[in-house]
Amino acid sequence: MSELARDDVASLVLTQSQLDEVVAACLRAVPDEGCGLVAGDPMTGVVRRVYPTRNAAGSSRVYTVDPLDHLRAERDAEASGSSVIGVFHSHTHTDPYPSPTDVDQAPDPTWHYVIVSLRLEAASLRSYRIAGGVVTEEAVVVTD
Repeated sequence: MSELARDDVASLVLTQSQLDEVVAACLRAVPDEGCGLVAGDPMTGVVRRVYPTRNAAGSSRVYTVDPLDHLRAERDAEASGSSVIGVFHSHTHTDPYPSPTDVDQAPDPTWHYVIVSLRLEAASLRSYRIAGGVVTEEAVVVTD
């Protein structure tokens, strides 16, 4: 699949249940940052599965998706005809915007980078594309 085709995706599409699963995974990780992967259709940005993972960094300031959890998610997604199309993590004390560390460590310019802020009582979620150090917010579409 060409990188150009994936760059045309203007939004991340997930169900309310999937959004709830992402937020719940982040809340379960407190006081550390929570993290996980999302799998789906790379052409449309439609999420088919959420994979909460362990934060191997064990930190409230940074995250590292556990490599074994990542491998399991990749294999499961491929077996079901999907691809890992992004990563999510929480910011326990800041707004849902990529930190300089998030930007520096963004592994794939075609991925969706979802950040859940737990700074306020109600969690807030936003999604971005990060390519060449440039952060671009994208729409998050929640379906029933």
